[in-house]
Amino acid sequence: MPSTADDWSTRHSVLTNARRAAALVNALTDDDPDPGEVAGVLYAYGESGTIDLTPQDLAEMRTAAARLRDVFAATDADGAATALNRLLREHTGPLRLTAHGGDSPWHPHIDHDDAPWGAWLLASSCLALTVLVWDRQRPPGRICASPSCPDVFINQGSGPDRRYCSRRCATRERVAAHRRQQAEAAPR
Repeated sequence: MPSTADDWSTRHSVLTNARRAAALVNALTDDDPDPGEVAGVLYAYGESGTIDLTPQDLAEMRTAAARLRDVFAATDADGAATALNRLLREHTGPLRLTAHGGDSPWHPHIDHDDAPWGAWLLASSCLALTVLVWDRQRPPGRICASPSCPDVFINQGSGPDRRYCSRRCATRERVAAHRRQQAEAAPR
């Protein structure tokens, strides 16, 4: 069994934080997001304690998610960096290390420990996405290429960039393209 520090490190890695950002952007896309679903994403990515999200919290988080969507919409590293630089300049504080009063290992923050959920989402996501652009020199993720899916996802690995958020979306689009080709080739 891994040590607590190893578990904390895995749960709070840059990639995990970037994946959490994408999951929250997706959960907050609806006009009226379900507080339980949003809290579920937070718990799934390592938040602990009671999470009581108010309508104000959800509104601020939706605003942050909409701003983060610009990073996922970038088609190249320059576009992602431009979007991130704007967000970092306008919505975050200075980089600092924190251990939350000794309750966790030291880690970087660009928000206050007691920041509201929206400010926390924007700052922590910007930090993780910035590191991915820095590390990979390409956009950290993208918006699903399926016209029927608004989800964002993190591009990972060294292979070609993914176009779809899931196999489900990719398969749906391949089947639709195949059906269009068959319909066009059918005698009239």
